[in-house]
Amino acid sequence: MAVIVDVFGARSDNFGYLVHDTGTGRTAAIDAPEAAAIKTALIHRGWNLTDIFITHHHIDHVEAIAELKAEFGTRVVGPRAEADKIAGLDVLVAGGETVTLGDTVFDVYDTPGHTLGHIVFHDKAGKHLFSADALFSLGVGRMFEGTPGPMWEGVKLLRALPDDTLVYCGHEYTASNAKFALSIDPDNKALKKRAAEVTELRAAGKATIPFLLGEDKAANPFLRADDPVLAKHYGLEGADAADVFAAIRKGKDNF
Repeated sequence: MAVIVDVFGARSDNFGYLVHDTGTGRTAAIDAPEAAAIKTALIHRGWNLTDIFITHHHIDHVEAIAELKAEFGTRVVGPRAEADKIAGLDVLVAGGETVTLGDTVFDVYDTPGHTLGHIVFHDKAGKHLFSADALFSLGVGRMFEGTPGPMWEGVKLLRALPDDTLVYCGHEYTASNAKFALSIDPDNKALKKRAAEVTELRAAGKATIPFLLGEDKAANPFLRADDPVLAKHYGLEGADAADVFAAIRKGKDNF
């Protein structure tokens, strides 16, 4: 069996996702940014919401939990490390564990940095990665709570996944990420190709998500913090990749 992923906009720039297990009919919302958007997507598809998978505690990812749980009686799965910050969690998970949606098994990975307890969900069989704010197209989330070393380790964990993995992230930030990436890696052919594609997609009013992980590995500077080209840009030749990652993150923060 397999899953169907429905992608829709929520709030101002969030992505909403419904994941439907075709074998059992169970349907999960990945995060809960906005009840109205999620319910509209459910009606459009004719699906019943049975589960919510939460990645981290920020309000734009959890705000609709209470309303959806009350209406649908959903099971809510979320990060054990942030259980004290997220109301309504029923099942707590952490990196190295799995969670099922009907016949579909999701591996859970720890991706600290944006928040300390941030997790992501990976459908290995279907090749879908729901990365929320740990990994964006051509970027990563701001390092609000973590430190560069652990965040870089989490990014490397995601980078190690197969190139044909489809990535579904939390926000439509690709165009701004592309501008910053080009400013520090202007000779990267893969990046220039991706940036051109993004310009076309956005001009046509289309989303840039999902994206292929393999393409992002070649173009996203945050996935290439161990590349000497980027170390040289920041005058950090020979430095630890985590230090280069920190420099890239600081550069994007100030861009």
